[in-house]
Amino acid sequence: MQEDRNHSIEIAKIKEALQADIITGNSQTGQYVTGIYASDLMSDVLAYGKSGSILITGLNSVQAAISAYMAEFKGIVFIRSKIPDQDIRKFAEEKGLFILTTDTDMYETCVKIASIEGEVSVSTAAAALTKRAENVTTYSFSIDGQDFASAGMVSTQIKTILKSIGYNPLIIRRVAISTYEAEMNVVMHAKRAKVTLKASDQEIYIIIADEGKGIADIELAMQEGYSTATEEQRAMGFGAGMGLPNIRRNSDKMNIESKVNEGTTIETMFFVK
Repeated sequence: MQEDRNHSIEIAKIKEALQADIITGNSQTGQYVTGIYASDLMSDVLAYGKSGSILITGLNSVQAAISAYMAEFKGIVFIRSKIPDQDIRKFAEEKGLFILTTDTDMYETCVKIASIEGEVSVSTAAAALTKRAENVTTYSFSIDGQDFASAGMVSTQIKTILKSIGYNPLIIRRVAISTYEAEMNVVMHAKRAKVTLKASDQEIYIIIADEGKGIADIELAMQEGYSTATEEQRAMGFGAGMGLPNIRRNSDKMNIESKVNEGTTIETMFFVK
């Protein structure tokens, strides 16, 4: 469920309307969010969520926090009295995400936020200039299959690197979402993978080469809604069949090659504009 709003909503007013407790981000209550997105499916958050939004979810896992960060959300409201653990809190504090928790369910939470009156409109002029690197810089990472405790950490590192270089935030967001989806595919379906990031003044190029069961029908796997995820993986908010489509949607160029029982290689390219 997504709601586009023409006005920004102060975080303090959201807290008041929900009678929520602040878990992280006490100093951020005077800030504003510009959108509302409610979902327990993190691939949907990455596909359709808009930067500057607040995520409303009952998925009490670090993947919710990582997804919110990748999608450039301001923070998270955990519903149904869900209390995030220390790993979630630590990640949120490091990445500047605020976290609220409320005892209301998802429907009531959305209704209460939507009914907030006296919203203050905030105009933001974002004219981010891309700081361009003169040479190609290469970074290498590794991902272990089934390591759900560390899932998303490589994507987080890549996003941090690109931000430190100074690329346009809109490009960074697209790269982060694509890389995160690819990383989750490795964790769910492969043994391990090598990730290569090449960043220059012309493009950002990423290769994720995994060792695993491979993809028998790439065309079928690229269809939205197709998934081979287990019920356990779906319970973590993934496996909705949006991974590869999300990668394609956010990339300027994408190439995928796969051999059954050997592995899959995904190449993505993002033009620096």
